[in-house]
Amino acid sequence: MVKLTMERKNIATNRKALHNYEIIDTFEAGLVLKGSEVKSIREARANMGDAYAQIDKEEIFLYNMHISPYEHARLEECDPLRVRKLLLHKKEIKKLMGRVTERGLTLVPLELYFSHGKVKVKLALARGRNFRDKREELKKRAAARDVERAFRERHK
Repeated sequence: MVKLTMERKNIATNRKALHNYEIIDTFEAGLVLKGSEVKSIREARANMGDAYAQIDKEEIFLYNMHISPYEHARLEECDPLRVRKLLLHKKEIKKLMGRVTERGLTLVPLELYFSHGKVKVKLALARGRNFRDKREELKKRAAARDVERAFRERHK
């Protein structure tokens, strides 16, 4: 009997997204890649710093995700910033279309990871934060860190 384990290996995270956006909902999407891109991702050579997703004609595409060219691949195939298609069910895409157009929300990729040998993207439905919201969030995190530190010092 083969026992399946919950295999999940993180490759890249978009830490700026958690600072710049308020996350409302998250989705897991597959990603259409070339073979050399998968090999490069296995070497953790991907960057999601400025990545974003958009809906175009009932399909979702990922823009500005940088995947470095694989060293042993042919050179004519490599475009590190090419637009990549995300794989979701039609029902999920229609739901996202409604929420993005109706409420002015944004689709932001949060993580890139392997799940059972396939590359997945954790996609978030998010609302942009303004400068004041960002400062308040930083203050809350600092206060929570101080409370945690004090609690650890007291219970040593």
